[in-house]
Parts: sequence; structure tokens; C-alpha cells
Amino acid sequence: MPGQSLPRPGANLDNITFHNLVAANTSANGSDQSNVFARGITVIVDITAITGTTPTLTVTIEGKDPVSGKYYTLLASTALNAVGTTALRIYPGLAVAANSAANLPLPKTYRVRTTIGGTTPAVTAKISGSLHI
Repeated sequence: MPGQSLPRPGANLDNITFHNLVAANTSANGSDQSNVFARGITVIVDITAITGTTPTLTVTIEGKDPVSGKYYTLLASTALNAVGTTALRIYPGLAVAANSAANLPLPKTYRVRTTIGGTTPAVTAKISGSLHI
């Protein structure tokens, strides 16, 4: 398009907030995100409080099939159960690491889903990301 420049190769597009959980106790599907230029993404899960009986937070990055409209898993974290920061990475050519890195391109439409488990869980966390060209 005239007047529109493409991001430079190797650039990161930052500051995407997918979920801001405050004492959350239910799972949630994130909204569809449009990917125009990026080949991959890093999703940061920053848990600042997690309480309850065996509480867990699982974060899943899903692609959306453009024909059926159904979602499919690109990468899912382990069941996180403690305060801390976890990175999930998707990019073509990455070394695959179970529950943390996938050797895949990021599709045109994707979302980030949270699953909260346990008895009377309360999870406070910020889930954000950076796209990678």
C-alpha cells in the first residue's frame, strides 16, 4: 500500500497483552489476533500470585483454520503452579522443546487461551507477547 512501510527483517513488534488475570478462577479464550508480517512469536507468562488447592495455569497458543474456523494447538505450556515467568516461543527453525518452543510459522490468525485448574484457584498473571519478523 502506498505510504506503508514493511517492518525490517529481524524486527520485533512488542507490547501485545493477551490476558491480564487478577485472582482469576476460570479458563478463557483470547480474542483472535491478526498476523500480517510476523513469522513467529514469544509469549511471556508472568505469574505474580497463585493460590488454592493444587492451582494451575496452562497457556496455549492456537492457530485458526481459515476454512473450518476451528482452532488447533501450536504450543501449550506445562501446568504452571508457582509464581514465576515462563516464555513460550514459536518460530520456524527453532529447536523444538516440549512445552516451551515449537518449530512452526505463526499463522495469519491465532489466539492465546488460558486454562485454570485446581480447587478454589486464584491466579494473578499477565500474559503478553512479541511478534518476530
